[in-house]
Amino acid sequence: MPSSPPGAPGLSRLQPVLPSPLQPAEDERFARHGVTLLLKRDDLIHPDLPGNKWRKLAPNLRAAAGRPVLTFGGAYSNHLRATAAAGRLLGFPTIGVVRGDELAHRPLNPSLARCAADGMQLHFVDRRTYRDKADPQALAALLSAHGECEVIPEGGSNALAAQGCAELGRELRGTVAVAAVACGTGGTLAGLAAGLAPEQRALGIPVLRGGFLGDAVRGLQRQAFGGPAGTWSLDERFHFGGHARTTPGLHAFADDFEDRHGLPVERLYVAKLLYALTVLAEEGAFPAGTAVAAVITGRPDAPEEDQPSDSSR
Repeated sequence: MPSSPPGAPGLSRLQPVLPSPLQPAEDERFARHGVTLLLKRDDLIHPDLPGNKWRKLAPNLRAAAGRPVLTFGGAYSNHLRATAAAGRLLGFPTIGVVRGDELAHRPLNPSLARCAADGMQLHFVDRRTYRDKADPQALAALLSAHGECEVIPEGGSNALAAQGCAELGRELRGTVAVAAVACGTGGTLAGLAAGLAPEQRALGIPVLRGGFLGDAVRGLQRQAFGGPAGTWSLDERFHFGGHARTTPGLHAFADDFEDRHGLPVERLYVAKLLYALTVLAEEGAFPAGTAVAAVITGRPDAPEEDQPSDSSR
């Protein structure tokens, strides 16, 4: 995806770093099995819209063409923060529909406070209403309250987002045999697989429980590309308990990876991905001579914001 897609006013002045860097990571846990690990540093694309946030939002902002954007997330949603930042930087209104009407009567947490500071109008709804957010009647009620808006789903994963993430796959053509990414809503994996060359494959590491992601990826690929696109698979073993869950062992692994490679490791997605790849290398899942790229989709939050985040990858 070019840095300033036609019809997306102002995107060029944000100066995204594209293509994102692909950096080798010398690590004996991979090297002793003949596997080469590389880090696809999508976290460096833009300070306010890092990683898959840029790749998902840019084509949606092109479609919005400056109209207000309405989207969805929980109290610590990375996607809401990125959307609010885009609105501030590009000068369009944003509305964030936030799960949990009880939050309306509490002081804003740091994540939501950042959204508000960036000009996002926060609309709190009860959890049942939030679950039904894709229902046409529920959506019509929201649009009635806020006027004509461009609607972007939770996590930003729709057909446009998958098409935007296909550029990630194209950037990796001719470099690795396997491109791996942590998955929440499946949009990044759907596009990544579509953009890779036929001899390459994408590997998704779900960070949520439930076994729903395969259907989600297939659905997104039908919407975005008309049917299956590229070779991809999922390994469901590394969610560490599910939504926003971590363990002391995962934090210890992430701390060690940071020390080894000087990479700040985001805990809810990136740490699970890197841990999974380390285990898979030990299990012999990658033949000797395989080059594997780990897509670094985001950066850690500030310590005071180290709270549950939404399924935004």
